[in-house]
Amino acid sequence: MFKLLKVSGDSLYPAYQEGDFVLASRIPLLFGKLKRGDVIVFRHRVYGTLIKIVDGVVPDQDEIYVVGTHETSVDSRRLGAISHNDVVGKVIWHIKKPARG
Repeated sequence: MFKLLKVSGDSLYPAYQEGDFVLASRIPLLFGKLKRGDVIVFRHRVYGTLIKIVDGVVPDQDEIYVVGTHETSVDSRRLGAISHNDVVGKVIWHIKKPARG
């Protein structure tokens, strides 16, 4: 029900940075629907595990459109819609990496 994952890449930079951690959970999906602005983790058959922002949901067709904030982000503009079945969970906690001083 919970998955702790380390962020790699710049897909959601600057909010989520390389080395940050996120806690994703399927529990919020049991009690509510995804909505625009939610941050989710999902699996893709080619790109592996990805973290993106929900841009839109088509409930009747079980489709979720996602975007990244980085200009080179691989998101629905390239992937198309993703299925609810591929969602690992909604990000419920973001742990920023410690600043080096």
